[in-house]
Amino acid sequence: MTVVTRTQIIKAPVNVVFDTVTDAGNFATWNPTIRSSRRLDTGELADGARFEWELRLFGKVIQELQEFDRNKQVRIVPHMTRLEGGHRFRFTAQDGSTRIDHELEMTPKGLFRLFAPLMGVMGGRNLRDTADALQSYLEWSGGHSSPLPK
Repeated sequence: MTVVTRTQIIKAPVNVVFDTVTDAGNFATWNPTIRSSRRLDTGELADGARFEWELRLFGKVIQELQEFDRNKQVRIVPHMTRLEGGHRFRFTAQDGSTRIDHELEMTPKGLFRLFAPLMGVMGGRNLRDTADALQSYLEWSGGHSSPLPK
């Protein structure tokens, strides 16, 4: 198992940052690692909400929200045959800004275990790109711009 962590401060209120992260059907708008994204169910966002993302290198992958605690924590968990894990976001309000503690866990399965030594590098890049894109989207565009270039 590989775990990659990162902490960042985003100059936006915690409720805005949390809502952006949990709107996983809209991730492709701001996240350069995701080609397309859509919600698969309806209703209020909560544990079990499901999304489909088209990811670089992996294709279409079902994602599920877990550990949903509004404005405090959420974990986005992929449903894949080659990889287990998830991306946990912990949110802390700080004087009008938001601290996010990221934890990206990756456990390769089957033949994909051969790539285990590369998981830290790949995960680190993915986490960096996602964190930077989220910050740029919320701080520079206010979360209301056209998609970032991919």
